[in-house]
Amino acid sequence: MPIAISKDKIDLSSEKKTKELADKFSKKLKSGNIVFLYGEMGVGKTTFIRYLINQIQKDNKLEITDVTSPTFTLLNEYQINEIKINHYDLFRLKSVDEIKNLNLFGDNFNTITLIEWPQIIREKPQNLIELNFEYGKDHETRSIQIKGLNL
Repeated sequence: MPIAISKDKIDLSSEKKTKELADKFSKKLKSGNIVFLYGEMGVGKTTFIRYLINQIQKDNKLEITDVTSPTFTLLNEYQINEIKINHYDLFRLKSVDEIKNLNLFGDNFNTITLIEWPQIIREKPQNLIELNFEYGKDHETRSIQIKGLNL
């Protein structure tokens, strides 16, 4: 069941604003959360995830690591003390059968799951937070809507 639904669009037109939101978002995430990230190519999903993971590492006094898109590997894993963050990119997958072996929602006890391009997933899991990234009409501005988490 969602914690809250935000109908307001939050401006992400600069990297500074994206980082600030990711920092704030990082304080609200808990083990078991699953985050779907929707949006066109290049709209800032992976950038947001990089800032998010790096903030969690910083808060835990860990070395900041390079966070890249797992477009070709499908999954990047980050161990942050007792929490594991799974970062999936499902862009290249074409059928539901291809995701069955990924065990996306199997063991979420000490895991935060971040999924870019989740459109292929038919059933939405519990503890779901949805982030919808959008370009403005001019493609110069960007915004996000958050469903399932109250910031």
